[in-house]
Amino acid sequence: MEGDVCYPDPKSVPGGVEAVVIGTRPEIAEAAMRECGAVTKGGRGCLMRGTRDQPRNAAGGLHRLDRWMYRSGRPNRLARLLNRISAIQFSAGILAPSHWVTLEVRGRRTGRRISFPLVVADYQGERYLVAMLGQHVNWVRNVRAAGGRAVLRHGRREAVRLQEVAPGARAPILRRYLAVAPGARAHIPVDRAAPLEEFERIAAQIPVFRVTADQPDPHDSNG
Repeated sequence: MEGDVCYPDPKSVPGGVEAVVIGTRPEIAEAAMRECGAVTKGGRGCLMRGTRDQPRNAAGGLHRLDRWMYRSGRPNRLARLLNRISAIQFSAGILAPSHWVTLEVRGRRTGRRISFPLVVADYQGERYLVAMLGQHVNWVRNVRAAGGRAVLRHGRREAVRLQEVAPGARAPILRRYLAVAPGARAHIPVDRAAPLEEFERIAAQIPVFRVTADQPDPHDSNG
């Protein structure tokens, strides 16, 4: 920590060491463990944590689970259950960052309100919603049928008008979206750090909507 005394190795610490926690690369872990054992009574109280491969492996496992839940291009039973739970959580704003929201839109066939959890991508002062599964997901069809009128919830209700972004302007928004929505990375076939050209190749396949304030329609008697 800044301002604390630093020692070159565990043996130099006055009074000895009772326990050591080490975060290191796998290739030097064995040597660090031996040093730890030499100063902590044979290694008791020594915790080793690898810092390179474990997070990568964990992320890979989560991406495989995400793909399995949407393997047909639509959410399976588990995904639908998790989406319902997330929609309640995001709507209430409970233990959820401000860019986690619940979209509410009228169903194009039933007319009933449908809720779906989404992640808002911020880019150049604007907010955007991205359909990670492509053109044919239900919420995209419902938004289009509703003329873009919808509601966002995150602790409060916000009436919005969603304006579809032209494919030629989507690439930087998609890259920003992958930066703030880890769960989408399994479904969009471009690395989040890829150049914009890579995102431009897939932009036409992934709808993006700009979030604007809803203005009442003067011809809508219910508005």
